[in-house]
Amino acid sequence: MAETLTLPAATGNRAFDRQAIYDSLIPQLDALLSGETDLTANLANTAAALREAFGFFWVGFYLAKENQLVFGPFQGPIACTRIQFNKGVCGAAYSRRETILVPDVEQFPGHIACSSASKSEVVVPVFDASGHVAMVLDIDSDLVNDFDETDVRGLERVAALLRPRL
Repeated sequence: MAETLTLPAATGNRAFDRQAIYDSLIPQLDALLSGETDLTANLANTAAALREAFGFFWVGFYLAKENQLVFGPFQGPIACTRIQFNKGVCGAAYSRRETILVPDVEQFPGHIACSSASKSEVVVPVFDASGHVAMVLDIDSDLVNDFDETDVRGLERVAALLRPRL
């Protein structure tokens, strides 16, 4: 993959458009990641590709380190540096070992407001080869109810691309 993405044009059907974008993006992202062995570079390019493809408000990774989640490569405004396991959406996704979709962050008990502009969120755990959660992929939108099952499936596919590269 070159340093540009080739993505389908929008049709006006949000669910169809997002599915088409994931279907186009994932093989391009796989090609980009396969040529690089550095984790930081791969996470940075993944965050950039997701933000470029979808225009999400914030895209980034929190890595499991020192018994907490520590801020990693991201795209968007500054954010929280450290998150305790079991705290906020990221900590919950880490501890539960499952993707968490939050249509309205104001309705999620214990939500950590790194930015007051964040209105909805989806967090996907990224597993290492041993099956441990190595990090979480955190995506925020400045729109309420901006994510759906299309995003969950697509972002889980992105997380699966990272697993053999950890």
